[in-house]
Amino acid sequence: MTNVDVLVFGPHPDDIEIGVGGAVATHVDLGYRVGLCDLTRGELGSNGTAEQRMDEAQVAAEVLGVAWRENLEWPDGEIAADGRSGAQIRSAAELLRRSRPAVAVLPYWRDRHPDHESASRILTEAVFRAGLRRFAADGAPWKPDWTCYYFINDVTEASFAIDVTQAYERKRQALACHGSQFRPAGDQAVETRLTASSFQQMIEARDAHLGALIGVGQAEGFVVNGPLVKATWLKA
Repeated sequence: MTNVDVLVFGPHPDDIEIGVGGAVATHVDLGYRVGLCDLTRGELGSNGTAEQRMDEAQVAAEVLGVAWRENLEWPDGEIAADGRSGAQIRSAAELLRRSRPAVAVLPYWRDRHPDHESASRILTEAVFRAGLRRFAADGAPWKPDWTCYYFINDVTEASFAIDVTQAYERKRQALACHGSQFRPAGDQAVETRLTASSFQQMIEARDAHLGALIGVGQAEGFVVNGPLVKATWLKA
């Protein structure tokens, strides 16, 4: 694993693509090194196996052009569960210390999915603790220059939006890599919120709406707990 400029965390193997696939591809195109980290293998998903989902995630990572994609293999549905949060904070903090990103990108703290909200809380604490000299975790202390949060499902008012128009087709291609979730096949396949055509339309409509607000084709929104910053993760 090499150092990266930007480290993006996702609770499940397709969440990063849904929320920030365009911003990831955009920053790769600008020459930044981007790393992705899925927290779980998504084994509780109604369709697909954990192995399928991890394979799909790696293919999507190649489409986006990132430096690497890691999976911490936390139990799906048990993020921040009693007795697990300490070990989860430590594993995320160790990843931050190993990869030393300038920017950490986390799921937004309000979302319809409990795992997404739990992940936001745990990761926020991991970012803080990774910078503490006396926190008992492997690696030298590291604190990103700043942290921002992205939307997976529920969108509220954003602190800033990134123009992802030029890279948007790669976001579509990366999403299409997760066939077990969006286009499941076989006798065991079941209909879910993700398999409905309206879900893909929701993603496209959301990104087009944010784009219209800043006068571009498509954009992805972010929240920061602090002063307003330039509308990129890093200075171009």
